[in-house]
Formats: sequence, structure tokens, C-alpha cells
Amino acid sequence: MGPLWALRVAGALSLAGALAGHDGSQRAGPPAALDAGTRGDSVGHDRGVDCREVGKRNSSERCRFVRSTPDCRLDGGFLDYLGGAFCAFPAALLPLPVSLYALWLLYLFVILGVTAEKFFCPNLSAISTSLKLSHNVAGVTFLAFGNGAPDVFSAVVAFSDPRTAGLAVGAVFGAGIFVTTVVAGGIALMKPFAAASRPFLRDIIFYMVAVFLTFLVLYFGHITLGEALGYLGLYVFYVFTVVLCTWIHRWQRGDGSPPPGPWEPGKEHSVVLAGSLCTSPLPPCSRTAIPTDAEDQEPSGADCGDYGEEYRPLLPYHETSLHILSAALSPLDQRKWRRKPWYWRLFKVLKVPVELVLLLTVPVVDPDKDDLNWKRPLNCLHIVTGPLLCILTLKSGAYGLYQIHGVFPVWALVALAGSILAIIIFVTTRNEEPPKYHCQVFAFLGFLSSAMWINAAATELVNILRTLGIIFELSNTVLGLTLLAWGNSIGASPLLALQTPSLTSPWHGRATPAWPSPPALGASSSASDILVGVGLGCLLQMTSSQIVVKLEPDSLLVWILAGALALSLVFSFVAVPVQCFQLGKAYGICLILYYLAFLCVALLTEFRVIHLAAT
Repeated sequence: MGPLWALRVAGALSLAGALAGHDGSQRAGPPAALDAGTRGDSVGHDRGVDCREVGKRNSSERCRFVRSTPDCRLDGGFLDYLGGAFCAFPAALLPLPVSLYALWLLYLFVILGVTAEKFFCPNLSAISTSLKLSHNVAGVTFLAFGNGAPDVFSAVVAFSDPRTAGLAVGAVFGAGIFVTTVVAGGIALMKPFAAASRPFLRDIIFYMVAVFLTFLVLYFGHITLGEALGYLGLYVFYVFTVVLCTWIHRWQRGDGSPPPGPWEPGKEHSVVLAGSLCTSPLPPCSRTAIPTDAEDQEPSGADCGDYGEEYRPLLPYHETSLHILSAALSPLDQRKWRRKPWYWRLFKVLKVPVELVLLLTVPVVDPDKDDLNWKRPLNCLHIVTGPLLCILTLKSGAYGLYQIHGVFPVWALVALAGSILAIIIFVTTRNEEPPKYHCQVFAFLGFLSSAMWINAAATELVNILRTLGIIFELSNTVLGLTLLAWGNSIGASPLLALQTPSLTSPWHGRATPAWPSPPALGASSSASDILVGVGLGCLLQMTSSQIVVKLEPDSLLVWILAGALALSLVFSFVAVPVQCFQLGKAYGICLILYYLAFLCVALLTEFRVIHLAAT
């Protein structure tokens, strides 16, 4: 049960935030529909008013319409995007806020990618190490969850509001099609490879089951509490199946190998790929919206991460706490900066503000380093900033700004308690040696802090997409299968390439445990996104008085999306075994052409060129 413990903690925090937003006297009512735009209020506004009708109003009435229409209220988030577009700027300058929102949307993808890759994933790896998980269990739980963190959090946030549930449906299905066609097909085009047969079949079967279950939910138009829990239960069963298959495979191999033990940093594990025995250490998970610094990671060891072998001090040198703090808060490496091309420097400049804020609020534990990345002054600061971040981002700061007896704010109490604890840790520890509890305490604190950052960014992301959909009168489904799916899935390209022999030099010609091949990884990651995203997202939308969530498809596009994903999985399920699991350029071309055809049909359907005949 260890792998699920941290997920339960994050789920409990999100569940508490979701339930706190409901009034205790709320009465049971009819479940809200997918992409619903109809709500009533107590001041007499007509039910059935969709916020997308703002475009039909006169420019002088748009601000008042947005302010007074309940459907235009964005739940959660820190910024009022609709108010900024229609109230802060004249109607003639509407393209200006739209352009600013588009740039902010791209930057949110950068925030999601940097947080997941450099803070969320390393802490998950450290947690799996401290809990002594086998590399297979870690691969399909913590590391897989870290790889899909943007998808899962975006789906959970979107599903938790019935008005944006269409975004989640479009995103989980659209990302599934994108990863299993464009990403896997692109890798097959760049470098043909052999897929591991049994993991591929296992993962794609589970993925087809998850898609079929979601298809049934959409067909019947609602999801109950038992069905939402069934999604999460199927994910647990999938994890159990992966572990069981690993043991059976080792037993059939008959090499006398003991059952898979805990993963240890730097230790090599044996896996089988395409009939040959290979060895490989477990790689860190990587998930980012655009190309990252994966190639910049240097061998870690005693002080190697800070200086490099050639920069190791010749004589013993004890750094002061102030020097340690300033060096730990510097996101730029001057040596690396000088040898990198201009486009890397430009992207690094864009990431520096995000990395600096994350360094101040999120601790990172690195089991590969001798000191576990222990930075005494900075880690003591994290004891204050980490809990503050959690309380100020949970429910958009509603908990943090709450005043106890109308006098003392909660955030001040958290800051005071954190400061006292930080002083105690600073006094009782040394700069040179991490305390015994460092890996457990700071890894879990880093996990929760980075999860709250991702959740906050995902909330803003969903609100911006809904705002753009209202401005351009686009459905949430098409926004989910395009912008949200692309932004959250582009990061799969470097990770899938990492699993393909001869594509990347750090893992040249080797396989990785638990992630056997790009198609299997794409199916595994996407299946996890559906099971956790739909299950947890709908669970958060339920209350004690309403345990049924209505998910009625708002248009033909939802059925086209579900059918296209199912057809692509059936095609791979048949075509890959027919090719004896040898995937070449022809297979990659077929996948990419299929995605382009699907995208054309989806857009034509959205713009009513393709529609059902009137009856």
C-alpha cells in the first residue's frame, strides 16, 4: 500500500478543497451535464443563459453580462480572465487580452513542465527509494504518476467542475490519440525499433478497457460513486498485474533470479527487450511541455552536481550557510551557459523566474548524491515556505486568508509554526551531513509542494482555455483535444525517445525497467491518465447529497473522439503483432496520417461542416 499512500494524501487535500467550496445546506439537485452552461441564481437571472452568448451582446453590455451571468463565473484560480477581457479593455482592443492570454497559456505549460520534471519527479523517485519499492512498482506508480502529472491534474481540475468537464474528456482522449499516434509514429519514423511483446499487449489491453468504460459512461450519460471508485480500483489492479507479470516472467526465464528487490541508486537491473538481455539503471521521469535540459544532467556524486569533477576543491573547504544558500538559489550555471546555443539560453531566461520561485518553496531530495541534496539553510527555509505555499494555493487561498476568530489569519499561524520548527532544525543539524529524517520528511514536503504548484497551474490553464472557448465560441471538447492535449503531451516525445534504443546517448542501446517500449509506454501512461483523471475528478465533484455526476456528450465531436481513439488502439493491437513487434517507418507514417485525418474530421465537426442530419 506504500505507493498509494502519497496519492491518497494529495487526493485528500484536493478533496478537502473541493468539499469546502460547497455550502453545508446545499440540497440535492439534478446532476450537472457535460459542458453545461446553464445555471440560475437568486437575483432573477434566467436559467439557460450560456456565457458564450456574450459575443452576441453589444460591446457596452458585455462587461455587465459577464459580471451578472452565473455561467461566466470561473470557479477557482487567482485571475478573472473573462472580466479582464471584457471589462478591463475596450471592445476594439479585444485581440490584445487574447494575445496576452495565449502567451500566458504557453508559459503555464512551461511552469507545468519545469515543476513536474525538476521538482515533482525527483521527489517521487526519492519517496519510492525511501519506501524500498521495487523498480517495477515505482515505474507504474510514482514515476508514471510524475510523468503524467500535467495530464492527471488538468483532468482532475476540469472534471471537478461540470462546466469544464468537456475539457477533460477532450484532453484525456485527445492526448491518448496524440501520444499513441504522433509521438509513437514519429519515433518509428526516426528510428525503427522492436516493441516488447508482452508489456505492449498488457498495456494496450488495459487502455482499451479504460476507453471502453469511459465510452459506456458517456453512453449512459452519468457516472456513479461506485463507477468512479471502479476507475481507481482498475488502476490498482493494473499495478498489481504489472508486478505479477514481472514475477511470472522471471520465473519462466528460469535464471534463478530473486524477486525484484528495492531499487537502489546507481544499481543496474536486468530487463529483457526484443529477446536480448540488457541492463539499465532506472532513469528519472521526465515530463515537460517543451524540450528540457535532460541532456544537461551531469553525473552526481559527492559535490559533482555543484562543481563537476574538474572543479572539485583540492583542499577541504567548509562553505558558510550564506554561501550555501546563495549557491542553491542560483538557477544558472555559468559554465553550462557559456557552452550552450542561443536558443537554449533564451528558453533558460524564460524559465529562470519559475525555477527561482520553485527553489524557494519546493525542496528536492536526490538519492544519487552523497548528501541527498541537503542544503541546510535552504531546507530550513522550505519548512516555512512549503506549508505556506500549500495553505495559500489550496482553494485559491481561501483557507490561508481565513481569520481565526476574525483576528489571526491562518497563514500567519502556519508561518509562525514553520519558523519555530525551522529554527529547531537549523540548530540541531550541520551543513556537512543531512539528518536521518531528511529523505522522508523533505521528499514528502517537496512532493506536496510541487503537487500544489501543478494543481494551481492546471487550474489557471483550465480557466484560460474556458475563457478562450467563450470568446471564440468553441466547445470545451475541441479545446481539450487540441491545445490542452498538445501542451500536456508534447513532453512525452523526449521520454518515449528515451525508451527507444539508439535514440539518445545517455541510454544508448539499452532498455529501461517497467517502461519497455514507446507504444507500451504511451498506452500505459494514457490509461493511467484516464483511470486516475476520470475517477478522481468525478469523485471530487460528488457530494454527500449528490453522488451521481452527469456526463452527457454535448455534441457529435465527443463520439468522434472516442471512436477515433478506440480505432487507433485496435489498429495498433492488430498491426504490431502482425509485424512481429518490429515497428518501422511504414507503421509510423500510417499513425501520423491517421492522426491528421482525425484532426481534420474533428475540426470540420466543430465548425458544423460535418453534422448529423436533422430529424
